Amino acid sequence: MRTVCTIEARMTSSRLPGKVLMPAAGKPLLEHMIERLQRVEELDEIVIASTEDASSDPLEALAQRLGVGCFRGSEDDVLARVLGAAQAYDAELIVETTGDCPLIDPATVSLVIERFHASGVDYCANNLERTYPRGMDTQVFPTAVLAEVATLTDDPHDREHVSLYIYEHPERYRIESVRSERPETGALRLTVDTEDDYELVRTVFEELYPANPAFGLPEILALLDARPELADLNRHIEQKAIRPT
Repeated sequence: MRTVCTIEARMTSSRLPGKVLMPAAGKPLLEHMIERLQRVEELDEIVIASTEDASSDPLEALAQRLGVGCFRGSEDDVLARVLGAAQAYDAELIVETTGDCPLIDPATVSLVIERFHASGVDYCANNLERTYPRGMDTQVFPTAVLAEVATLTDDPHDREHVSLYIYEHPERYRIESVRSERPETGALRLTVDTEDDYELVRTVFEELYPANPAFGLPEILALLDARPELADLNRHIEQKAIRPT
């Protein structure tokens, strides 16, 4: 199956505008993320799924500079944007990621893709249960499944959170959950949603990247084990709920 990784990214984040282009170890965070995803051998293409808003022009310029794809669609209907990106680049299988995960681990992405193929399901992800640090989130599903979902729901939450309808309907779709061998690390935040998140992620890059640009999740966890004060930088941040109560 032609496998395309989509990265949902925009410049108008409500909590930390422009976060995907904030610098760490000499590069924008999104460039780091793309560099890391380029190490995933199962991927045939990487596409930034951005918005039609003029504020996203720098993201398209980054895609051109790095030689990856870029698709621009609706800011609010992210499902349609990701589906459009997948179809524009002839994806048969979508690996869905978001631009607030610059530390994403290539080995973890590969594992989720491998489990998708081995299990024969419609959807495979490592964030159904929080056993991986937030920021390692990888979701894998066929383009045909997302195309079907697009015809089944107009719920704004489903349209904003691309895969939500799939994993909330296990009676319709076969689902596989990938669990970490270190489930206690699921409490860690390695995503970028606030200034404190950025401070932690920036520090990780500056500590690890110069000596080993290909560092993975084991090296990140070893750093945080050795310097637990780093994880305290953003421990107080609460993740926004997908479906507000």
